[in-house]
Amino acid sequence: MEFNNRFCINSNSEEVTIQIGNVIGENIAIGDVVLLVGDLGAGKTKLTQGIVNGLGCSDFVRSPTFVLITEYHADFPIYHMDLYRLDTSESIDRLFLDEYLYGDGVCVIEWADKGDEFFPKDSLMIRIETLSETSRKFSFNFNTESFKELKEKLKGEF
Repeated sequence: MEFNNRFCINSNSEEVTIQIGNVIGENIAIGDVVLLVGDLGAGKTKLTQGIVNGLGCSDFVRSPTFVLITEYHADFPIYHMDLYRLDTSESIDRLFLDEYLYGDGVCVIEWADKGDEFFPKDSLMIRIETLSETSRKFSFNFNTESFKELKEKLKGEF
């Protein structure tokens, strides 16, 4: 997937990663799709904890690796997906992602690089790079104008 807009911010702790997620959650809306890419232990689920909290849900977020999709509720559904265990396009296709991606909620998808062809072009892609045991680099990529305000908020706070 090609993106027109890019920017990066760094985190030096899990707490800051959750705060970054919180700002993301406060600045996205129904219909938005957030794609997370990073190695094991990079912080995808920690970031998602913040996103879910920022969307107005106080539930404890855990990785949906074995259940594939977990649904949380704020004023609308929040779908947290994990494609880690899926190895083929066919196995991803069998999840019927369109019902979630084009539904009435927000989608946050871990290991999104396994299913690039399934996601809307106007998704927010976040690549997480491990810099050290506690430091992470978040690279944000997007095509739509709707994420420009999020970019300004993140750059202003971090």
